[in-house]
Amino acid sequence: MSLLRLRAALLGPARLRGAGIPWSVLRNYSSTSTKEKARRNAICERTELLEVLKARVKQLQASNVPEVTVSKVELAPLGKDKCQVPLQRVAVPSPAEEQSAPKRKDEGPARPSNWVEKLKKEMYVRQLKVERKLSIAASQLALEGQAKAKMKSKTKAKAKSKKSLKSLKATVMPTWTQSPAGLSRAYAHKPWLAEMKEGTKEQKPRKVPQKVLEDKESSQYKILQQTILSNLECFQFLQQPEEAERFLLLYHSSPVKRRLLNVTAYNIVMRSWAKKGCLHRINRLFSMLQSVGLRPNLDSYAAELECMSRDESSSKVIQRCVQRLKNDGFHVDELFHKCLFEEDEKEKVLRAIRMIQPNYQLPPPPNPETCKSALLRDFYSREKTVSYPKLDFSAQELRERFQQQLEMELNNTITIESVEATKPLTPQAIKARKLLATLRSQWHNSILQALQKSKHSMSKVNMSGYNLYPYLCLLPDEEYVGIMLQVLNTLSPQGESLAILAKELGSKIYNRYVTQRKLRSRQLEKVQEVYEDYIHLLAKDSQPDEYLPREYWEKLVAEAGFGPSLNLKDCSWPYMLLLRLGMHLLELLVQAVKVPRNILNTRLESKLIPVLYHVYSFRNSWQVGLIKPHPIFSQIVSDAAETMLTFNSFVIPMLCPPVPWTSPHFGAFVLNDTKLMRYVDGAIQHQLLLEQCPQVNLHPVLDALNQLGNCAWKINQPVLDIIISIFNDKGNEKLDIPPPISEAPRPPVAPSNSSAWNKSQKHELLLCKKKTAEMHSLRMDALYKLSIANYVRDKVFWFPHNMDFRGRTYPCPPYFNHLGNDVTRAILLFAEGRPLGPKGLDWLKIHLINLTGLKKKNALQERLEYANEIMEEILDSADHPLTGRKWWMKTDEPWQALACCMEIAKASRSPDPAAYVSHFPVHQDGSCNGLQHYAALGRDLIGAISVNLMPCDVPQDVYSAVAQQVEEFRKKDAQQGVKIAQVLQGFISRKVVKQTVMTVVYGVTRYGGRLQMEKRLKEIDDFPEEYLWEASHYLVKQVFNGIKEMFSATRDIQNWLTESAKLIAQSGRTVEWVTPLGLPVVQPYYRARSTVLNCSMQNLSVKNSNSNQKPDTVKQKNAFPPNFIHSLDSTHMMLTALHCLRRGLTFVSVHDCYWTHALTVDVMNQICRQQFVALHSEKILQDLSEFMLKKYCSSSSPGRETKALWQKKLMEQLSNVPKTGEFNLRKVMESTYFFS
Repeated sequence: MSLLRLRAALLGPARLRGAGIPWSVLRNYSSTSTKEKARRNAICERTELLEVLKARVKQLQASNVPEVTVSKVELAPLGKDKCQVPLQRVAVPSPAEEQSAPKRKDEGPARPSNWVEKLKKEMYVRQLKVERKLSIAASQLALEGQAKAKMKSKTKAKAKSKKSLKSLKATVMPTWTQSPAGLSRAYAHKPWLAEMKEGTKEQKPRKVPQKVLEDKESSQYKILQQTILSNLECFQFLQQPEEAERFLLLYHSSPVKRRLLNVTAYNIVMRSWAKKGCLHRINRLFSMLQSVGLRPNLDSYAAELECMSRDESSSKVIQRCVQRLKNDGFHVDELFHKCLFEEDEKEKVLRAIRMIQPNYQLPPPPNPETCKSALLRDFYSREKTVSYPKLDFSAQELRERFQQQLEMELNNTITIESVEATKPLTPQAIKARKLLATLRSQWHNSILQALQKSKHSMSKVNMSGYNLYPYLCLLPDEEYVGIMLQVLNTLSPQGESLAILAKELGSKIYNRYVTQRKLRSRQLEKVQEVYEDYIHLLAKDSQPDEYLPREYWEKLVAEAGFGPSLNLKDCSWPYMLLLRLGMHLLELLVQAVKVPRNILNTRLESKLIPVLYHVYSFRNSWQVGLIKPHPIFSQIVSDAAETMLTFNSFVIPMLCPPVPWTSPHFGAFVLNDTKLMRYVDGAIQHQLLLEQCPQVNLHPVLDALNQLGNCAWKINQPVLDIIISIFNDKGNEKLDIPPPISEAPRPPVAPSNSSAWNKSQKHELLLCKKKTAEMHSLRMDALYKLSIANYVRDKVFWFPHNMDFRGRTYPCPPYFNHLGNDVTRAILLFAEGRPLGPKGLDWLKIHLINLTGLKKKNALQERLEYANEIMEEILDSADHPLTGRKWWMKTDEPWQALACCMEIAKASRSPDPAAYVSHFPVHQDGSCNGLQHYAALGRDLIGAISVNLMPCDVPQDVYSAVAQQVEEFRKKDAQQGVKIAQVLQGFISRKVVKQTVMTVVYGVTRYGGRLQMEKRLKEIDDFPEEYLWEASHYLVKQVFNGIKEMFSATRDIQNWLTESAKLIAQSGRTVEWVTPLGLPVVQPYYRARSTVLNCSMQNLSVKNSNSNQKPDTVKQKNAFPPNFIHSLDSTHMMLTALHCLRRGLTFVSVHDCYWTHALTVDVMNQICRQQFVALHSEKILQDLSEFMLKKYCSSSSPGRETKALWQKKLMEQLSNVPKTGEFNLRKVMESTYFFS
């Protein structure tokens, strides 16, 4: 195992990453002393064993060992004489060697192949040679040092010795080459520096590159600033103004580092002192602020006035302050309009103002702005009053639901009963649960001691830019321990990526901190007060109904006047900070949590062993660092079969209507911090863009999200009960209910001799382990979804929504929501019921046939007739789902089909089907929606017919049309003697081409399309395998040609978008645009650069893709067409949602699939078509061209000749907007199958 540890630690050519994060210098956890760690680190850093690895890399990549436990390998550092170095090797037993308890089925042995033994010997010999060379070099250095000491002073000799050591260090620095991506990168690690870092665990603020300090607009500069502000806010929260000021001086006193400080940094410290009433300290900070050329802002004066109020300053002092405020160009009223206040700050500032102006009154709130978008001019018109729909709840009921939600969020987590709880409890499970409870109690104490010890050692180190100590003081110690134990309890037996666990831990701490800040600032009290009144807009027994949720909330906030602001001052932590904090807590967890070795087998020696191990898993040619639980722990957890699941509160659907979105910072949950826009970890450009955007431009997007979030849901209990019964009875893969891990395939029996494993056995073992891991993942996902659904089975609940950077909307609760699979959708019903009306039952029947996947090419009337023909099957499915003829199981979406069968049975058996109150959602799906938008943009007549923009008697199937076109090409080629065209005879079908046609619109390349084709052809049993590559290559070419012929305008637009993005990216800028609803969009694709995060367990090399890097030209150009189309389909959905709200409809969407009651399907269809026509009646491409010309080509600054040529080329490209065809867009209004 020691060899495997070296192999893992020194794997240069493999790029190291986990879940999208690459890894650099790798190290393992061991429970040894600091001294032993230092020995290991010193020798590992100066070894040349990388050369061995280079010679063996192909063997490593070809190895069938999927996972390596990182055992400890200790190599002794230089001895006392720094010359003679004996070689030591100390091995810690791996988890497999620690105990002889029976292995679980998913735990297969990892056995090294024959070459491993040979490599072990070679490494040992090579180490001896390296040590000998180092000894000789060290001796020579010592002799040189003695000779020079006679000629120079002690000081100079010491400096020279340092220099010599540096040169020696440089000779043993390894250069690692990354082969998989064809890139090379040098990692130069400094062993002496590493030892120092490990010893103290703290560092002084790192030297910031000059380039970063000069570019104040770069993301890196902003992230560094954000880190400084986060530290200062921690000290402010901890009520330690002295520490905050000391930290500020660290940067202020350095002419270079002070460039990272902005007015906000000084203001945070001012606010800290203002709470204490220390006016002389604030005066000093004003002097410091002005000494570096910064100008006080409104927040600076607000802090000074607050302090004067607390300090009982004289009116003359306050008058001077107000005069300075006016001299700086501000007005007193602006303090109350533009500043954000916490606790009683607003009242204190007002009191100070009234000391000099006794009759001063708070200024009235500014008049609300109205969105001027041409698409929503009627929607926001005040000319006629519109009554918006109410929820079917009284004000008192909504108040009670709000209190339940608030209680859940204040607890931060919620523990619910698993759906597996119905299984009988065995004596073995009772025993295991008692054991687990005892162990957890011991672990709680161990982690608490480790945390307190860590904090104690950190507190002795001087505060610096990278000290985690203040972040470990924000919460009570018990809360940190609880969070760490929660992560331990949810860890999969297969382990989890180190970076993912670190981020999870860091995020949990941050979320809890934000909650505490909201409580401390009294923001929660204000939210409660406003929500109490906001309820009246939604409740059925209250008056106001002419306001949108956002408008009414803003009105109530403006009327509230006093108290804290609802928006907290930005306190977000940078991604790297979350990782560093999470890694520190993870290291404490790994070190503190131990279990007796003989706990399951009393014959073994009683010895404490770690519960968590650091391992490396090989995935393809990439290597991932994992934290994996010991098999003993996994066995105990498995035996205990615990029936309680603990989730974060934001994972559960809301028990009351969400707080309406009123800005990019405020909305959704009551307490939990939620971003309006989802983006990649570490990216900040999207948030900056939203903040710079005028708030009135975001109103349509915010209102659409509020409309989607205000839809109330309930559980379809009969369907849920059937699903749970199958789930607990070994599942059913055909019905998409994952079986338990006990049903996983058994691995091959391990031979006594490891060398006896042949290639096929190793491959079979790999497949078994892979299948087991997949089954566990799917099973847990289903368990979470079903358990959450079961928890809310008797409740009404809501899904708050946010969006991605393109404007596509998503429910915030991640596990259980209507965007889920067939199982999840089948158990969801609208909480509000509507009578079916005259056509409702027909729509339910048509919806059922749509779910079956049958009759796709038939007219709606034919589908309805077919449903009536099979009513006997429908009723049998509803009455006897598991014991009848089971017709529903043969459909495309079986669970939704079953739910629909039950609804049809109830409605058809009711005395008056038209009066039957239905809660069932009926779906209307776009017909290849991406191509619909392209065809409308280009007014492409042939394309419009193919995707049902033109009215037709039966639905047009674009996939069949392309397949037919490809078949014609094939016939011509076959007649001309093309071999592969002849081989493909009879194999070209709709199914073969569908995926590629569907994804062409979203930018799939020929390479990706060929892989799709190959996959489809593999599924055909009769297709000759030897022709797979050639056939897929031929087919993808013909599919692209077919689409080009059928959708000529589509390809022109796609090419124009691609070429424009390419030129923009080549200029060093990212592609930006604004959607027709006013949402600003920026593509977050940059050339990634790694930042190394030094940790004792493993150094993380985290990919940074931020705006101070050059744009990734390939990603920018390939992603622009699909992202632009996604932004259009989200715009169409939001327009439809808003107009449905105006007409009183219940509406939700799954991207291009729209849901409403059966009663209102026809109304929704009309609105959907109207808004599509309205959207594409805008000059979308011309507006895009003008926006980009203004943004990228309006620079008049003189540049080099090459820049001028590039700008000319870009101007020509952007100005050359593709010409449109002759399709009449109004025809969409008459098309039955546009959405159906």
